[in-house]
Amino acid sequence: MLGRFHEVSIETADIRRSVEFYESLGFTQATTADTWSHPYGVLTDGRLFLGLQQRRMESPTLTFVKAGIAGCLPEFESRGIELTVCHTGDEVFNEIAFRDPFGQTLAVLEARTYSPVTRDPLAESVCGYFEEFSMPVADFEAARQFWEPLGFVATQEADEPYPHLPLTSDHLDIAFHRPRTCDAPMLVFSEADMPARIARLRELGILDNARRAAPEGRGAERRVIRTQSALPRGLDSKANALLEAPEGTMLLLLHAAEG
Repeated sequence: MLGRFHEVSIETADIRRSVEFYESLGFTQATTADTWSHPYGVLTDGRLFLGLQQRRMESPTLTFVKAGIAGCLPEFESRGIELTVCHTGDEVFNEIAFRDPFGQTLAVLEARTYSPVTRDPLAESVCGYFEEFSMPVADFEAARQFWEPLGFVATQEADEPYPHLPLTSDHLDIAFHRPRTCDAPMLVFSEADMPARIARLRELGILDNARRAAPEGRGAERRVIRTQSALPRGLDSKANALLEAPEGTMLLLLHAAEG
């Protein structure tokens, strides 16, 4: 129903600040089209694509691309999906959006809004391997019943590193976590050498042991520090970290077991 995964669309009040943050992590900018009139930039680590949009919007939004989306409206209606956005027609860029039962917004566009990125296959961000987009959900079964007809397949619920239910698809893996684990969606990364990567983030000034107030004025620090105490319960702060991007996006860095 959704087509191909396109990007995680994120609202930002200061697109330059957000772009600089992700570039400092090793993300690469993509060339964007003139689809949107507002400032828009796309950053990628080769697997994850983040669409930074300097406008008011539902954020983060999982955005997909499907040609002929206007002709698919009856299918969405037949499944009881109520659209929150429906811009279709011959003279407009076709776009629809709707929410899952727990408030997560999904959007489907008629065409791509950025060009393919040429990136060294061996290049990687400091964050490591992007695992999944994880959402706070109070009822895993209700969420599974909504998402599986959209093309996601649930695997077995896991208790480690915290209770969560993973779902796979061809181009994007998602997961559900308990709201008490984190009350916001998270971009989840993992690597066996994550402690060394976290040390590198501290060297770069992106991560520290304590949250520092953001300075004001010209030349102010452009990175936001997140306290280690905000980590999901049970995670070792020496081997795992939670970053908060300037626009508020949460990035969870997990120490993966080797092998």
